[in-house]
Amino acid sequence: MGTPLDRLRIDGAFIQAEESLLLHYNFPGFSTGEAKPNRGPGRREVGHGNLALRALKRMVPTDTGYTIRIVSDILESNGSSSMATVCAGCLALMDAGIKIHKPVAGIAMGLITDEQGKYAILSDILGDEDHLGDMDFKVCGTRDGITAVQMDLKVNGLPYEVMSKALYQAKAGRLHIMNEMLKAIDAPRADYKPHAPRFEKLTIASEFIGAVIGPGGKVIQEMQKQTHTTIVITEVDKQGIVEIFGTNLEDVNNAKARIKGIVAVPEIGDIYEAKVKSIMPYGAFVEILPGKDGLLHISEYDWNRIDSLDGLLKEGDVVKVKYVGDDPKTKKIKLSRKVLLPKPESSAS
Repeated sequence: MGTPLDRLRIDGAFIQAEESLLLHYNFPGFSTGEAKPNRGPGRREVGHGNLALRALKRMVPTDTGYTIRIVSDILESNGSSSMATVCAGCLALMDAGIKIHKPVAGIAMGLITDEQGKYAILSDILGDEDHLGDMDFKVCGTRDGITAVQMDLKVNGLPYEVMSKALYQAKAGRLHIMNEMLKAIDAPRADYKPHAPRFEKLTIASEFIGAVIGPGGKVIQEMQKQTHTTIVITEVDKQGIVEIFGTNLEDVNNAKARIKGIVAVPEIGDIYEAKVKSIMPYGAFVEILPGKDGLLHISEYDWNRIDSLDGLLKEGDVVKVKYVGDDPKTKKIKLSRKVLLPKPESSAS
């Protein structure tokens, strides 16, 4: 499970697209007793992997936000390893916490005929039947329907009766396999595994995109470094879609809080835990939200008159303040600490 940056980019002659679900099917020579070097993917790997991907793809939600990669390593092939990939891939998705629409299983069917027209339809064929038979028919699907099929035919034609019987027999076998699968895990887990990367998505107004990114990307780069997250921002329909990825939920929540602070619009009357950024003779500049500073004037620190903030505040201190308005000249945020303190009796009189 990865970020949108891990998507497969397809740059073809007639199509440009991105794929967020990947399936890699590895079929080494030793799995079939062959002695050969393991190089790039061959015909069987491409074909079988594509069949398994098509079987699972329709059941995987497109709005997970993750790039999902399933890897199937075939250790022994005596039957249909592509159908084993479908079943194991479905279990892996549910175990990872991906909310698939319905479980998927697959089964391989075979056909043996003679010259007199007699035939036998085989379920869950082994290697010998695959080699000697007249049909290799793979059917994948849920309880309610088929998601992918593939057929290799070695005879000139196939009667409708045989095809219909094969499909019904495949359905019975597929449901039997699915029942066995669901004994291990019958639904996607309620939450992702602890080691799975975490993901959050939020929407911000387009005018705040620049503030989150910062000049030259300074703000977002610093945020990613400090929170150990990956942040991706895209503009869609005049809105900013912010996607946050991290290795744990705490880091993601920290980054989310900082972004919300940047895009938040302070309202008069709000109370903040402000951090002192700098101290001047006339007051202190404090940060009420990430990237938003205000002036705590010396006259608004306490009900009693004070001449200096020395000894009362220092840089890095946190002080509770209230947003009381804007300076009419500078339009800067004006803050007050004293309005949050009890008013002395002498001042009241």
